[in-house]
Amino acid sequence: MVALFIGIPVKEIAGWWRICFWVSTIPAGFLVVAMMFCAESPHWLFKQGRIAEAEAEFERLLGGSHVKYAMVELAKLDRGDDADTVKLSELFYGRHFRVVYIGSTLFALQQLSGINAVFYFSSSVFKSAGVPSDVANAFIGVANLSGSIIAMLLMDKLGRKMLLLWSFFGMAISMLVQVAAANTFVSGSASLYLSVGGMLM
Repeated sequence: MVALFIGIPVKEIAGWWRICFWVSTIPAGFLVVAMMFCAESPHWLFKQGRIAEAEAEFERLLGGSHVKYAMVELAKLDRGDDADTVKLSELFYGRHFRVVYIGSTLFALQQLSGINAVFYFSSSVFKSAGVPSDVANAFIGVANLSGSIIAMLLMDKLGRKMLLLWSFFGMAISMLVQVAAANTFVSGSASLYLSVGGMLM
């Protein structure tokens, strides 16, 4: 996102796209440094037999008063993992088929929704509306980031199913707006505004 906004003022510089790539390495560098201080997974430590280290990580994450309960729950979970072996055939029929089917269908619907075409032609649509392509890309980036932040804040409050249903509803409305913009009965500036609005949705 920062690279998108920096790309607007530096676009006149030769090799400006290299500047955007270099700017993107700054947060990546911060992430690399921060990962060194990130807690190790207690579950992974427990499965490796490093019980004391798992307890230490739980104490660091949850506090000393919750370590015993967390270790008991982890032991139950670990026993369940050992007992619940899944065969490859069960992914296509049997008890795990429903989960695989729902997950695969959601990914397929996401691709078939036409989002790739919207992103691919977004610069052309914004340019037709008189908006420079670099500003258009920044708008699209802001819309994506805003949607991700809203989903992150509401995920545990409303539940993933509710967010999924409303997001598909919003995608349907967005595509209807796009269709209305491409309709021959809508012309001129109204068509451009509908196209831009549909993309930002």
